Amino acid sequence: MLQALWRYRSFIRASVLREFQSRYRGSALGVAWNVIQPLGTVVIFTVVFAQVMRTRLPGVADIYGYGVYLCAGLFAWSLFAEVTQRSIGVFIDNGNLLKKASFPKSSLPVIIVLSSLLNFAIAYGLFFAFLALRGHFPGLVVIAAVPILVVLVAMAVGLGVLLGTLHVFLRDIGQAVNIVLQFWFWLTPIVYPLQALPEFARGWLAWNPVAPLMAALQDIFVSAQWPHWSTLVVPTAFAALALLLGAATFHAHAGEIVDEL
Repeated sequence: MLQALWRYRSFIRASVLREFQSRYRGSALGVAWNVIQPLGTVVIFTVVFAQVMRTRLPGVADIYGYGVYLCAGLFAWSLFAEVTQRSIGVFIDNGNLLKKASFPKSSLPVIIVLSSLLNFAIAYGLFFAFLALRGHFPGLVVIAAVPILVVLVAMAVGLGVLLGTLHVFLRDIGQAVNIVLQFWFWLTPIVYPLQALPEFARGWLAWNPVAPLMAALQDIFVSAQWPHWSTLVVPTAFAALALLLGAATFHAHAGEIVDEL
């Protein structure tokens, strides 16, 4: 599979670039929207929440603390949700292409991941710029975000490919996952702090593999703290299991996908 992906690297690179350029084709500002939208998000979550709504994060004196907390979690969740949702529909959405052209089917999830990471990099780059302008850039500890995001993307890819393969044969999966992701988002401390939950509810977070990843990212950017690596063992194991199941399911049914489409 890796050899096939390497042989078709030009196709993957061109597809990512084409998708990036076509997202806002026909609009007056074009690709500038890739900067304007995340910039608007950063401004709303930091300035508006801090200055207008005066929302404060418990235990954090910085008036922008809650906005930083939101940005750190929401941008990462958006990456996770985008990769998962788009991977689920990737084979159906590209059904005509799969029937007409010969290329490795595994390149489609790779294109989604690279495209999503490109959009995420722009958003997080603006977030970094905001922190730097305020003099609150976390410093060297920011490198700890890299392995956390790798685990998050691996989890999204594994779940996406697993469910995306099954979705070809059972079309209800896509609708069900959209509902599950909505519940999953609100069951993860992203827009509210963990302290806002009652004691009994906090115990249930042990079953949420995304929660420790979000908490680690928020600690990095809000408090400039290194993650407690032991809390990331379960999410990493879950991501590895999702990747294995996704790869096995795809390998078992890859030959049937085009026929089913």
